[in-house]
Amino acid sequence: MQERQAEALRTAAAEFLAREANRNSLITVTRVAMNEDCKYATIFITVFPETAEAAALAFANRNRGELGTFLLKRTKGMRIPKFEFEIDLGDKNRRRIDELSN
Repeated sequence: MQERQAEALRTAAAEFLAREANRNSLITVTRVAMNEDCKYATIFITVFPETAEAAALAFANRNRGELGTFLLKRTKGMRIPKFEFEIDLGDKNRRRIDELSN
């Protein structure tokens, strides 16, 4: 159940950010981590170009209320957790290792 909720949240957050964010950067939702009782979630994102990370993260966190409303409409019957956005450093580190190894 937790995995299904996390995937539904990831998909809806990606759709919302693609629709609402400006076109100066590409925001990708990479994964969602939820606590055991599904009351809290962290939505991990990557941003291209990296110079736009701070602005994209601020935008995403500033629009959490609107995303919550969007989620209520999009995920019928699902209890919406409290959530926050963070930059996915794991993905960022993997890309850096790939760059260095080539």
